[in-house]
Amino acid sequence: MPVAATPDDSDPSQPGHNRLPRALWATVAAVVAVGIPVTTAVTSGEEPFDRLLRGFPGYDVAIVTTLLQAGADTAGLITFGALLWLLFLRDATPRAAQTLRESVELRVLRWASAVWALCAGGLIVFKALDVNGIPLIRLGEPGALSYFYQVSYNYSPAWTVTFVAASIVCCAAWFAVQWTGLLIPLWSSFFALLAPVVVGQVLVGPEHDFGGDSAVLQTLAANACFGVGVVAAIRIGSGRLLPLVALQRLFVIAAVCLPVIVVTDLVIAWFKLAGTGLLDSATGWQILSRWAALAVLIALVSIGALRWRQGGLNERGIAPLMAIASIMIAVWIGIGAAMTRIPPPQYFVPTTVQQNLLGFDVPDAPTITVLLTQWRPNLLFLSLAGIAVTIYLLAVRTLRRRGDAWPVGRTLAWILGWSLVVIATSSGFGKYSGPDFGVHMIVHMSLNMLAPGLLVLGGVITLLLRATRTNPRGTAGVHDWITWVLHWRVLRFVYNPLVVFVVFIGSYYGLYLTGIFGEFMRFHWAHQFMNMHFLIVGYLYYSLVIGVDRPPRPLPHIGKLGYVLAAMPFHAFFGIILMTGAESMIIAENFYLYLDASWADLPAQQYLGGGVAWAGGELPLMVVIVILAIQWGRQDAKEAKRKDRHIDTSRDDEFDAYNRMLARLAERPTTGPRGRTPDQREEPQA
Repeated sequence: MPVAATPDDSDPSQPGHNRLPRALWATVAAVVAVGIPVTTAVTSGEEPFDRLLRGFPGYDVAIVTTLLQAGADTAGLITFGALLWLLFLRDATPRAAQTLRESVELRVLRWASAVWALCAGGLIVFKALDVNGIPLIRLGEPGALSYFYQVSYNYSPAWTVTFVAASIVCCAAWFAVQWTGLLIPLWSSFFALLAPVVVGQVLVGPEHDFGGDSAVLQTLAANACFGVGVVAAIRIGSGRLLPLVALQRLFVIAAVCLPVIVVTDLVIAWFKLAGTGLLDSATGWQILSRWAALAVLIALVSIGALRWRQGGLNERGIAPLMAIASIMIAVWIGIGAAMTRIPPPQYFVPTTVQQNLLGFDVPDAPTITVLLTQWRPNLLFLSLAGIAVTIYLLAVRTLRRRGDAWPVGRTLAWILGWSLVVIATSSGFGKYSGPDFGVHMIVHMSLNMLAPGLLVLGGVITLLLRATRTNPRGTAGVHDWITWVLHWRVLRFVYNPLVVFVVFIGSYYGLYLTGIFGEFMRFHWAHQFMNMHFLIVGYLYYSLVIGVDRPPRPLPHIGKLGYVLAAMPFHAFFGIILMTGAESMIIAENFYLYLDASWADLPAQQYLGGGVAWAGGELPLMVVIVILAIQWGRQDAKEAKRKDRHIDTSRDDEFDAYNRMLARLAERPTTGPRGRTPDQREEPQA
């Protein structure tokens, strides 16, 4: 074992270690993470605001905003890394891993999440001032904060989301005692990390759909990879060594995330530079600097992995690597915060209204030829589909190498389901789901009705449980994590048939018959959020009806049939509402008028959307009823065969118990009144 854990994980002092170098590299990393963006804010001064035709809020607002930005980015990264460490990198047996005990990682999570929430709370106010060029003194005006909040280009609302989500993480970190107690904080951290990113510089300009998706993928990959790296460095700096299992999983995370970071940063650079050269703008120089830091990080990971394979990665070897890596991560964070101070070149290229709202122009009418030939890759769902299919096929290969069989039909269902997701989001249907309501409803039904019906037939949870194993004396792994999630009380609530039904049906009425749909269509991130919602809710619904995996609250077959039939009228009513209101009530009318597509016919598009909602809701459910009937028949046949087999082998408990009862009755003598047999008559008295 090249890198071992110390016997007492909670003891912060270890003899023989020099604390001065640890404090030195920690100080250098902190100064770099804060110094780079603050220096950028001071040296750039009023120029960025002048280029955006905004007033300068003053150096006090600019510097405080930059400090809070750097603090939030750093604390968020460390928080996310600590969550991942506590959930997936602990060296503990399955029994011990279910309980959270006091450790350096848990303390890091508590304090980092608190700093994250505080910085996010400050940015709610200072970001509103900064992006509007408003001096701090104007906060004293009546109603000023409320007004600046509303006109903050969505920055203040985004930081509000981060503040709430980070506060949830902080509270849970102090009170959680079980492994599952960190799952809601993990989910909350996704929103906290992504909210400020999706409304940032990647929100505007031509091709911003590519830039936005790349930023989402990079944010998650970078915070996962660099976050666990910083937590590992903190662990080493506090006098503890890395467990072997943690080191192995660190390298796996780096091997998966670093390529994602590289590819997405290339896409983001192409998007932000908008045809200009790397050396033609401050943004280009910032990109080059981040690439240099990323190259050093990749080199450090490669050196560490090589030494580990050779068995030469000990405490003396890993400490310098982690120290340098921490400083490079600080450079990455600092430059990222500094980039928010400089408007990128894509801000200043000529942009049409359609490019501003969609990221691209749609000059052609959505004919069937256009829908089938004009593909535009949806990077987010392409990545999700690729990851899901890859994991599934690796699990199937693991089973087959062990000599276990896995139905080919399930594999095909999983692949076809994700293929349908890709077609719905990356073909012409996905491209025109924004400007055409009728096409949007086709995509909606595909993601909410068709694709989930195939995906639940893949039985991915069953596959992963069979492909992985638990070792009571080893380290907790994938099998244990899935098992704990399946027994999680929150999942039982989420899978409650009534909750799923209300969300499944209510999504139609709550989204389209209110102003939510019109607001969401203005932003690429919101459109992606809707698509993700459709897919997840559809998966939950169909997994209760025809899913291969056993849900926490399984329904009997007759209940499943009623569950499907109960949903059909609601689809019909919704479709009728859209069709009858096509002349008087246009859904998201202002958005479509802003697009001003020359080929658009809003009433006809909504009428088509209503018909799709009606037929697209009824037909898949009828297919589901057929599948349910087949599953019901197969289940009854299996149960009958099982009982016949048990009877034939004399192992049917009910049958044996019945035979024993008959045998006991046969052995009992037949009695008359008062317990006498017929031959025991009373003698007459003399």
